[in-house]
Amino acid sequence: MKDTSAVTTTALASLVLLASATITATAQADVPQMEKCYGIVKAGKNDCQTNSNACAGTAKKDGQKDAWLYLPKGSCEKIVGGSLAKK
Repeated sequence: MKDTSAVTTTALASLVLLASATITATAQADVPQMEKCYGIVKAGKNDCQTNSNACAGTAKKDGQKDAWLYLPKGSCEKIVGGSLAKK
């Protein structure tokens, strides 16, 4: 009985791992690629650190040149004032 039980347990564990890997791969495929877009933030709405601040949400003014937002890849250069590099 122990041999059958071990085989069954191994088979079930393999199925769980396969299902988990499939779900993870599918979820990652649905996530759009993101890029940093500089110069388009509203005051206090940046995603992360700037040259003068260490936290998100600390941009002092609209359009701050060193503050950025994550946007879907290819979107930044379509926005007036948007740049993929710090200005």
